[in-house]
Amino acid sequence: MSDAPRRPGPRVVALVGPQGSGKTSLAEALLHGAGQIARKGSVNDGTTLGDSSDEARARQMTTAVNVARFSYLDDDWTLLDCPGSVELSHTADCAAMVADIVVVVAEPLPERIAALQPILRRLDELAIPHLVFLNKMDQAAVRVRDLIADLQAASTRPLVLRQVPIRDGERITGYVDLISERAYKYRDGEASELVELPGEMADREQEARQELLEALADFDDTLLEQLLEDIQPPRDEIYQQLAKDLADDLVVPVLLGAALPDNGIQRLLKALRHDTPDAAATRARLGIEGTAPVAQVFWTDYQPHAGKMSFIRLWSGSLKAGDTLAGEKVGGLMVAHGADFSKADRVEEGEVAAINRAENLATGQIVDATQAKPAELWPAAPTPVYALAVVPEKAGDDVKLSAALARLSEEDASLHHRHDPETGELVIEGQGEMHLLIAMDRLKRKANIALATHAPAVPYKETITKSTSHHARFKRQTGGHGQFADIKVDIKPQPRGAGFAFASTVVGGSVPKQFIPAVEAGVKDYLTAGPLGFPVVDVAVTLTDGQFHSVDSSDMAFKTAGRMAMADALPECNPMLLEPIWKVQIDVPSEYTPKAQRLLSTRRGQILGFDSHPGWAGWDRVEAFLPRAEMGDLIIELRSLTQGLGTYSGSFDHLQELTGREADKVVRTKAEAAA
Repeated sequence: MSDAPRRPGPRVVALVGPQGSGKTSLAEALLHGAGQIARKGSVNDGTTLGDSSDEARARQMTTAVNVARFSYLDDDWTLLDCPGSVELSHTADCAAMVADIVVVVAEPLPERIAALQPILRRLDELAIPHLVFLNKMDQAAVRVRDLIADLQAASTRPLVLRQVPIRDGERITGYVDLISERAYKYRDGEASELVELPGEMADREQEARQELLEALADFDDTLLEQLLEDIQPPRDEIYQQLAKDLADDLVVPVLLGAALPDNGIQRLLKALRHDTPDAAATRARLGIEGTAPVAQVFWTDYQPHAGKMSFIRLWSGSLKAGDTLAGEKVGGLMVAHGADFSKADRVEEGEVAAINRAENLATGQIVDATQAKPAELWPAAPTPVYALAVVPEKAGDDVKLSAALARLSEEDASLHHRHDPETGELVIEGQGEMHLLIAMDRLKRKANIALATHAPAVPYKETITKSTSHHARFKRQTGGHGQFADIKVDIKPQPRGAGFAFASTVVGGSVPKQFIPAVEAGVKDYLTAGPLGFPVVDVAVTLTDGQFHSVDSSDMAFKTAGRMAMADALPECNPMLLEPIWKVQIDVPSEYTPKAQRLLSTRRGQILGFDSHPGWAGWDRVEAFLPRAEMGDLIIELRSLTQGLGTYSGSFDHLQELTGREADKVVRTKAEAAA
């Protein structure tokens, strides 16, 4: 029986990181370093394996998950290059969930480190093993130890520096591996060259190595005892301990390199090969059980000619076309490599594949032969922070628009659409302006539907501040039976939030009981648009008296009288405009808290207070009441003031009186629109 270690099955690595950190360039470098592609593509030239869609090429950014396959030293891998924009973070989170390891790509710029904190926090919260690749180190102008200190403030897990740089003046020319204690010199476009450890680096290398060992010793008593007794642990034991701690999401290794000149790429590939858990460990981490085959859908993509594509990770067993998943026969079974799809005869445990036209599958589901169920561990879609009202540019497109938007929402759960019952508008909502523009580009490309957009209308209301009584008579003779209704009503304001109330104190049958509901219906009919043009709220109407005609009175006549009474009386009740007020929570790094407070103040916000963000060191949460009218582009300005880090959530809280020039402007705009 062979003593050779068992080869892991197919594994998955996801690349995440802030926009512009070089994830796609790193993906190209990894594929090239593994011999999968003969020549690296360029993001600027639009020649990369991924990012093939029009919307990605136009923006020179990743807008969806790029899937690629490669083999390295006989190990099979799937690489998931994820979007970096904060507005597309949910797509990245879903892909990261099915990965065995995540590589967080970072730039060596102190001002960019803060952008990593939300990413690292989400990975920590989801317990996904991850390492950091400090990219673009050929351009670094700061000390690595300072970068690590900044990074540590962004992570709840201890960082473990795997390498220290070798410098020639200000230029980084290579690195020393802190476990093997071997030195390597970078060779652009080639694997690094093994060189002697520079003598002047010996002290720094030993210091950094000791820090690495002490970090690992926090999780291993044997290693701790060795360090206390000044015993140097064997290298194999250090490697094993690091791999174990990484798999358990206890530490975050940090590697150095630069994707464009291929610096550190082979070292990263070897680290992934040795330290990445296999599919069985990831399945156990996620708590996924079931009789094989068991798969999980992590992304849904509708393609113009191929239809619905459900991307799955197969957790156990094998799968082939004709097998059953969730009670449905698997039709087309394919593997993706960039924009290319090829038919797969069979998919094995650990592999990523795409199932064509599996209409019963949805992102996040765990599926076996008989059923599909939501995963217990799955990233929740963030609440919307930006919205646009949309109308099709071409007549007739509204018929197919709802179905097309539903498909977009299935692809991206952080994208929503709804018909606003208060304004009558079709509204799409998402994580920012770019998010919605990308969605509309996809809609144009995939469904040939172009949309015109405008800011959603604010659902203003109006109310009254004075009481009155009114007598209304409706009489019409048109030949034969006429129409007659006579009513007297009392109209009073209600407390804020009390809504509409109708009552009758009629006695003696002056208005027969069968006509009273018609009066109420007429009153309600008018209240949909009051004297100022907006729905009327917080009003009480009481029918006190009236008259009827035994032949000419009817439901329609009394409904008309009710509407007439309100139309004549409400302008005398001192109508008042009401605007919706939301309670919002703004989350920002503490250094930006004053800017967030000023932003709220300039938007007529009432700041309620601020405190530290629960569980987020160095962040604050500011709470405020903010008029809905001021929230349209709030997220755009907030991110502009906070280097893209700030975000908010909120919900409707109450209606508040609006007076003065702001109210006059709203009423005038409404009147002009109705003219």
